[in-house]
Amino acid sequence: MSEPSITLSERAAKRIAQILQAEHAPLMRVSVEGGGCSGFQYRFDLVQDRAPDDLMIERDGARVVVDPISLGFVRGSEIDFVDELIGAQFKINNPNVSASCGCGTSFSI
Repeated sequence: MSEPSITLSERAAKRIAQILQAEHAPLMRVSVEGGGCSGFQYRFDLVQDRAPDDLMIERDGARVVVDPISLGFVRGSEIDFVDELIGAQFKINNPNVSASCGCGTSFSI
C-alpha cells in the first residue's frame, strides 16, 4: 500500500470531526481554485456526497475528500489546524508551493 497523497494532522482530524458532527455533514471537501493575491487559494466546504474519482482521507472520525484536479496542487501536503492569537484556521503545509501571500491563504506553484 502506498503512502497517502495527503495527510491530516491529529489537530486537523479532531477539529474536522467536531465540525462534521456539529453541522451534521458527512464530509469536508478541500479544493484549490484560482484567485487570491498569489494565483491559487484553498477552499474548505462541507458536502453531503463524494464524486467517484475523489480521494478520501479518513482519520479519527474526520472524512475529507479532494477532487483529482485539486489533488495535483496539494499532493504530498498535510492539512493542519492552528489556533493562535490572530485566530484559528486550517493550514495546508504544501511542499509544492513556491510562494505564498502574507496571510497564507493563497499560493503559487
